[in-house]
Amino acid sequence: MFRFSKNIFCVYISLFIFILPINLKSEPIDDHCHCVNAQQQSFEYLDDIEHSEISKSTEALSISTKEILIQEKPENIWNIVNKGYRIPDPKKKWAKKVVKKYERWYSEHPVYTYRMFERTKRYIYHVVQEVEKRNMPMEIALLPIIESAYNPIARSNMKAVGLWQFIPSTGKNYGLKQDWWKDERSNVILSTNASLNYLEKLYNQFGTWELALAAYNAGEGKVSREIKKNKRRKRATDYYTISLPRETDEYVSKLIAMKHIIQNPKKYNVEVPYIPNVPYFGEVILTEQMDIDLILKLADISSEEFELLNAHHKRPLIPNESQPTGVLLPHHKINTYNKNLAAHDGALSNWILYKPKRKESIMKVAKKFDINLSTFKRINSLNGRVTFRRNSTVLIPKSSALKSKYTLKGTGDFNYTSVGTHHVSRGDTLGGIARKYKVSIEDLKEFNELDSHIIIIGTTIDIPQ
Repeated sequence: MFRFSKNIFCVYISLFIFILPINLKSEPIDDHCHCVNAQQQSFEYLDDIEHSEISKSTEALSISTKEILIQEKPENIWNIVNKGYRIPDPKKKWAKKVVKKYERWYSEHPVYTYRMFERTKRYIYHVVQEVEKRNMPMEIALLPIIESAYNPIARSNMKAVGLWQFIPSTGKNYGLKQDWWKDERSNVILSTNASLNYLEKLYNQFGTWELALAAYNAGEGKVSREIKKNKRRKRATDYYTISLPRETDEYVSKLIAMKHIIQNPKKYNVEVPYIPNVPYFGEVILTEQMDIDLILKLADISSEEFELLNAHHKRPLIPNESQPTGVLLPHHKINTYNKNLAAHDGALSNWILYKPKRKESIMKVAKKFDINLSTFKRINSLNGRVTFRRNSTVLIPKSSALKSKYTLKGTGDFNYTSVGTHHVSRGDTLGGIARKYKVSIEDLKEFNELDSHIIIIGTTIDIPQ
């Protein structure tokens, strides 16, 4: 019996010596890396070792191993996007010219275009998945490029917000809450669902994706009226024939131009970055009120990263609501968050939620909690009012450190952006945009690689801050 055990031990030792060089050749996986590097060709890994039963009659040990698998890097998501296009190129000469115009513009601004494509990396996987579920044309996954340059914090002068640029009324119609705490038009998951619901409704109403997109841009009422006009005149009622505002006229052509660039980037002197077909973010559920600053610490992420995934949150904490609240984190940081949360034994929030009493003034509340009045108003976005609205809730910082922090930084670190954006609409000028955001025209031109003062309706201007 002892002899048999000794033989088994020797076999295991030999196997270990055999496997060790293989493991040494494998590249270590960086805990901070969420995706396969674009330059990396493959990973090597050794799967679990399986052993066969020991034969009692022969006392022979048979060990089998699985093959060493070579896992190629995930497929480039743009390959999947390119396979799903269904909206045909325009046949009208004027529309073809518009397509060429936008192809030329993006081609002449390769740095801007690349930066815009880079911005999609956080969201494109989720959008593509949702578009595929609904069997919609993959051009729809490119629509946020046209609407917001795939920027969830983008705001237009028409008060449209988010990746899909919902105006307040349409957002409410499609279930996107907009209150003191949050604006779900910037919620990546909810706004995507709402937008696809809206587009499906428009497609069923008008019968073509071109008309559905036109209605998404100009409003279904406008498109319906123009279709009726053409019917009365015995004219065609397709997208390329009805009379629409210039921006809407060019809307589909601009989308087609973007499709062409992604299909053949070299032709247009544009680099489209590799984005792996894997989820960028995942959701964690909060069952209690929690400070955003604490979430950043537990997940080991920057405030900018948090905001780009959770731009809908408007306050420095996430309240305990009737339904558990989800927070999006980079996929590779979820385990870090869960581990650190389990080890955390302190308070989850350094804020008090206070409901002012009837006729209690802003000044009285600030004095009651020993907070500078201007700081208190800034934290709570009170905008110069001296009395509270009915059933108001205000935030009170518990510590003096928080009070001084928010004196300078308004509603907190989580709310800053290093780069703002402006969606160019009819009537906009470069000088007007510069004045609005208090930057110089030259800075705008340099930052956006503009050779002149000419800006194109429907494009997005990045604002240096």
